[in-house]
Amino acid sequence: MSAVGETTDGTTEVIQVLFALHPGFGAQELCGPLEVLSKAHHKLNDPSTKAFECTIAAPSQGVTSSSGLTIKADIDLKTAHEDLKEYDVLIIPGGDGVETVLKNNSEPLELIKAYAKLQISDPSKERTLMSINTGSLLFAQAGILQGLSATTHPDYYTKMEIICKDAARRGDLEQTDVMEENYVVNNARFELGEKIEENPFVLSKRPDGRRKSIARKGSNAWKESVKRRESNARRASLRLGGLRLITSGGITSGLDASLYLVAAMVSHESAQEVARVMQYAWNKGVTVEGIDV
Repeated sequence: MSAVGETTDGTTEVIQVLFALHPGFGAQELCGPLEVLSKAHHKLNDPSTKAFECTIAAPSQGVTSSSGLTIKADIDLKTAHEDLKEYDVLIIPGGDGVETVLKNNSEPLELIKAYAKLQISDPSKERTLMSINTGSLLFAQAGILQGLSATTHPDYYTKMEIICKDAARRGDLEQTDVMEENYVVNNARFELGEKIEENPFVLSKRPDGRRKSIARKGSNAWKESVKRRESNARRASLRLGGLRLITSGGITSGLDASLYLVAAMVSHESAQEVARVMQYAWNKGVTVEGIDV
């Protein structure tokens, strides 16, 4: 199933999202993004046009967060592996349990690797891999951040750099740029538009002098991107087959990154409406690589 086109009756397909949990995940790192995505609609204020369908996968039917909240999973990780092609977005929350996953080299590490390999083998579909908080440490351990940029919770910048350097030694020695940002997007899709100053994803000024933030403007470009052969070819030439890879910082950064995802895959207006309903001030991050599709 793909979420990058319209159905025969002219409606836009629902974007399929998979949350992969581990014991000791961060409850807010699941619930925050889940709330954002559940409130997004292709047509504003029309509940019949919901944009995202979310599925929760875990090692067992019940998985407990670091704060003691137990979540009932929709599917187990074996089923998640089997159905991985059906999902347009894979989201990995962090939490205290990340340390155990790193120590035991356990799931969802294999699921992350499998999703990245899936995009490389089939770049014709637009897929997104996103981490919340320290979930990006699992991306680093999985070895998929080489040659890319990423962020994590500020308390874990050093640990992130160490893991990335170890992954580089195991791989092709390419390093990862660990950035002190709210969220970081690699392989974005974007349209600059005729007036760059009006593009909602371009930050015209940054107090620290870093590069502008550029991202794709919305669902029209997203749907068109899979119809054009040149777009597919250019996506395939990017790292990880053009997999959109988003890493976010702390817990609230996960909300910001989720709003970015709504804006990129649905529309900027939809993201603004979700933020309004939640009474949340959207703080934008940066994009470091992209293709104009």
